[in-house]
Amino acid sequence: MDFEDFIISPRNFKAESWQIGSRITKDIKEDSIVLLFVSDYRGAGGDAEVQDFTSVRKEFYKLSKLDFDIPIVDLGDLVSGKSVQDSHYILQEVLSACHYKRALPVVIGGSNDFAFSMFSTLNFHKKNINYTQISNIISLQQGETINELTFLGKILGSKNFSIKNYHHLGYQKHLNETDSVRLIKEVQFDIVRLAEMMNSTEKTEPFFRKADLVTLNCDAIESFSEPFSMNPQVNGLNRREICAYMKEIGLSENLQSVGIFNYNIYSENQLNHQLLAQMIWYLIEGINIQRSHPRERHFELFYVLIDDDQYAFKRDTFSNLWYFGDDDNIENCIPCSKKDFEEAKRGTLNPRLTF
Repeated sequence: MDFEDFIISPRNFKAESWQIGSRITKDIKEDSIVLLFVSDYRGAGGDAEVQDFTSVRKEFYKLSKLDFDIPIVDLGDLVSGKSVQDSHYILQEVLSACHYKRALPVVIGGSNDFAFSMFSTLNFHKKNINYTQISNIISLQQGETINELTFLGKILGSKNFSIKNYHHLGYQKHLNETDSVRLIKEVQFDIVRLAEMMNSTEKTEPFFRKADLVTLNCDAIESFSEPFSMNPQVNGLNRREICAYMKEIGLSENLQSVGIFNYNIYSENQLNHQLLAQMIWYLIEGINIQRSHPRERHFELFYVLIDDDQYAFKRDTFSNLWYFGDDDNIENCIPCSKKDFEEAKRGTLNPRLTF
């Protein structure tokens, strides 16, 4: 498919041989990572004019390429459609082209509702999707128009979508209506507060391990001075924490799509652009590490007795990651943490593992 009519190719930047910019290309390649920048913010109350991502690119291109092996493509800037629905359709066409080449699209910018397009496109190529979202807001509002408050309800409520697990991370109690939080819990989807994500990624790592799609609402990142996101918040994940989480996203065993939405592209603060660039870099580092893991895996099996019931845990001897269950097929076991295993030995089984 020819994308010339709705993608503006990025300009060329000079980069040293050791910098990541020296190995970035502009055409979708097999098994590559494809960066696509989106300017349509109408779903978050912004506009749809093509924005300049040059400042972000400059910061990203000058970072180290380390020993990254995976091809990295900067496809360019998506031209917004006449309507929000048009923008969603155009994005889905581009995403589908990526999936056909087994490329991993990373959508950067645009409002949070573009997660709907990412899920919809992936659903066409794969069933039983594991979807993890980092967002301070849980909104299940209903409405014909798709925006950042209605898209999640459309995903979870659609009969045409095949969702296996949904994990919502980073919500903040004081920003959410209790009915939405209660409903997510009632359908037995995982929901984790911001306080449980701070300082360490250990507790929430299992929610990324099998994720097919991960989207990040930049409103979940703290803002100081000039806003980092479209709906800036004083509380949120800090700069070091979000980079650590981006690496965890990249380490997912099944990752096929990533979205980074609601970034404040109107910002003139260089540090904001620098942070976004480094977030992308840590994501790519995680993907490269994951794809370098040996395909053959070995596990240690442990049994724990709680109230006369026996439970099995497995530890991957290479990655040191833990799973719950004794099925011979590791895909049928539930990702968990070492802390879950230690608590089980003390007689307490995480309720999440019994669903």
